[in-house]
Amino acid sequence: MTTPVLAIVSDAAINRTQLLDFVGNSSAGAIASFFGIVRDVDGGKSVDELNYEAHPGAQKVVANIAADIATKFDVAAIAVAHRFGNLVVGEDAFVAVVSAMHRRAALDACNELVERVKAEIPIWKHQVFTDGTDEWVNSA
Repeated sequence: MTTPVLAIVSDAAINRTQLLDFVGNSSAGAIASFFGIVRDVDGGKSVDELNYEAHPGAQKVVANIAADIATKFDVAAIAVAHRFGNLVVGEDAFVAVVSAMHRRAALDACNELVERVKAEIPIWKHQVFTDGTDEWVNSA
């Protein structure tokens, strides 16, 4: 049976409830999650603005990563979402949720999902600091 996968790359706010509901399963005894939240400081500097620029192929990349993770681990379902566009402090930028029968599979799959998305997604972060300086970060 194919593991259900939900992969979203969008400029809309991430709906945590949608992702958690998607992975909910009566046979899954564990749900592992990661919430990447926009913070107000980076590298000791106060962040004023943050913008994620996404390549048009980002959605496909995230979907392929999630599908690959689903084949490597004994999981019940996977949901992952990444934002692009202007985000404010406190908003979710990246959320990954994995359910499995047991915690080890859920935790390991979620960890690999996060690491791979962070390494492979073609999304770039532009930060503007309160001191007027800015920086581009190679990937989200």
